[in-house]
Amino acid sequence: MDSRVAPALWTELLAQDVMKEMGGHHIMGLCVLKWGYKFFADLLDYIKAPNRNSDKSIPMTVDFIRLKIYCNNQSTGDIKVIGGDNLSTLTGKNFLIVEDTIDTDRTMQTLLSLVKQHNPKMVKVASLLLKRTPRSVGYRPDFVGFEIPDKFVIGYALDYNEYFRDLNHACVISETRKAKYKA
Repeated sequence: MDSRVAPALWTELLAQDVMKEMGGHHIMGLCVLKWGYKFFADLLDYIKAPNRNSDKSIPMTVDFIRLKIYCNNQSTGDIKVIGGDNLSTLTGKNFLIVEDTIDTDRTMQTLLSLVKQHNPKMVKVASLLLKRTPRSVGYRPDFVGFEIPDKFVIGYALDYNEYFRDLNHACVISETRKAKYKA
């Protein structure tokens, strides 16, 4: 992997793939905060772009949920779900979960289990990054920007203890920065 990746380059292509599978139907987008907000906003902009130049608009609604699992660069083992209080609005809808990174799969499996309890018509997952890690149980999202090695990535809303979200690119954090910004 290049040490710096501009994720927006892949976002337009992912939006086209999403539209091929889900287009023409009302899409309910669920952004997994805090990490996924930039990717979510960019992806929705590309999904909505054809609507601007067409008399046929695809209805979209959005919601947000937060899943907390990391301290420093280590998983705590506990997945805390914050938000998503009214997921009953998902019933019968086409649902797109937008996540920044999928690595061990536990977080996404927890969220998918929660979402499926509300009987959506369709559930698809878009992830900017898919981490190749031996801790994975093999889950693969429906839409993937690109695969990365088992490294801790920051930037493009991905943080290390709330730092580096503001970077416009994604990169692997150095050991020096990990020590400097450790919680």
